[in-house]
Amino acid sequence: MPHLVIEHSANLGTLPVGELLPALNRSVTASTAILDEADLKTRVVAVDTFRIGNQGDGRAFVHAQLRLMAGRTPEAKRDLAERIAAALRAAVPRPAGLEVQLSVEVVDMDRDSYVKERLA
Repeated sequence: MPHLVIEHSANLGTLPVGELLPALNRSVTASTAILDEADLKTRVVAVDTFRIGNQGDGRAFVHAQLRLMAGRTPEAKRDLAERIAAALRAAVPRPAGLEVQLSVEVVDMDRDSYVKERLA
């Protein structure tokens, strides 16, 4: 915990993950809402099969979901969402002819059902 999952439509091409992942992690872990930087697990997933609205072509998406233990204030969640959006805005390609939709969601995880261990 926390988990940051970035999904994007494959028609965007390859995201610059070599730059994006460190930028996202630096931005998120700079928040006082994140207690241990080693807890943040970030990944990027390209989605090959998707549909946006009723238009066949011309649209793409990037969606980030930050999953973290319940208990953060609405202000802290908003700050985290804005940090993620800013990092994505700076890195997401904008191919000609594509409308790119960017969204960020912060989701509370249930403490009672989450198990985490550090295996040596």
